[in-house]
Amino acid sequence: MPAGVYISIPFCRTKCTYCNFASDVFSRTVFQRYVDRVCSEVESTPDLVRQMGGAMETEIDSVYLGGGTPTVLDSPQLERLFVTVGQVFRLLPETEITVECAPGTLNPAMIETLLRCGVNRVSLGVQSFVDQEAAAVGRLHKREMVLEEIARLREAGISNINLDLIAGLPHQTIESWRSSLEDAIALDVPHVSVYMLEVDEDSRLGRELIAGGTKYHAHFVPDEALTADLYEMACERLNAAGVKQYEISNFAREGFASRHNLKYWTRQPYLGFGVDAHSMLLSARGDCEAVRFSTSDSLEQYVAGAAMNRIEVSKQAALEEEFFLGLRLTQGVNLEAVRAKFGTPVVARLTPLFSELVSDELIEREGERLRLTNKGRLLSNEVFQRFLGVNVGG
Repeated sequence: MPAGVYISIPFCRTKCTYCNFASDVFSRTVFQRYVDRVCSEVESTPDLVRQMGGAMETEIDSVYLGGGTPTVLDSPQLERLFVTVGQVFRLLPETEITVECAPGTLNPAMIETLLRCGVNRVSLGVQSFVDQEAAAVGRLHKREMVLEEIARLREAGISNINLDLIAGLPHQTIESWRSSLEDAIALDVPHVSVYMLEVDEDSRLGRELIAGGTKYHAHFVPDEALTADLYEMACERLNAAGVKQYEISNFAREGFASRHNLKYWTRQPYLGFGVDAHSMLLSARGDCEAVRFSTSDSLEQYVAGAAMNRIEVSKQAALEEEFFLGLRLTQGVNLEAVRAKFGTPVVARLTPLFSELVSDELIEREGERLRLTNKGRLLSNEVFQRFLGVNVGG
């Protein structure tokens, strides 16, 4: 089974107030040391996989550079990353090659670099087409810049474009959100990702919201009920426009679902390189179903060669993942497939839980398929939690 490759680029021009990723603003003097370290890590993949006890996959059909903003790197640095991946792995002809980009970084020279690297998909972190909302969270772009760069990408031959939008930003209203959705639909892009603003202690805006403060425009953040309404509006508008929901946060036209992200949700193998990058491979040792391993989320520690964090995925954990990852998808979980992987008695023991969730209107069951309801999508973390720790042993 072909694997996916993810490369984390943790560098940004500015740190958005809502961001809870392991990315930040760093001096450009760090960039080359980081690229050197990532390339060294990619080159040592066979040894790393052997140490982790995973089954090595040499064929790949997806490459994803995320972050952060990979397009803040210099062209030679980006090209070196892609060349190194091509030297270690065999890219299949249909390989989807995605780079995340912040609007304002896609000048003609950078687009030429992406084309030389074989990039055929771009994910633009727009978040909002309303200039006030984008500026309030530290974004540096304006609406017109986004429109110009999408036109520039298409002129260069890159039409497989994703737009990221966030529901629940400061100052956002029903009317302004409708405007952002209308812009996304009018642009006729094949993929849109819609995320609800996360409130946690891992971002400046989240901490301020929890504290009840006013910094970072926190007092202008919509409440949970309005944010949920905005998300539901996005589902309705995008589906009606032919950009169909295939995962909780992702919508695509026919044939344009993200191949790379589907690997995460369907538990296909993938390898991650760089700061806070995660990998999942089938086990080569037979004492567990799979192995997951990840790098340090500290740039300094990663560059210094910090040890990997390794977790064995037991049969119990694999079953839990089958449900809380599979239920993210609109197609849901196929119970026949679960029986084939884990045995008929396992599904029988889980049937009372299915019935509870159906009764709570969080999932629906149609024959052998389980899916989240609209309510279940809004409360998905609660649904997934119900599958954790359920004893399915004999």
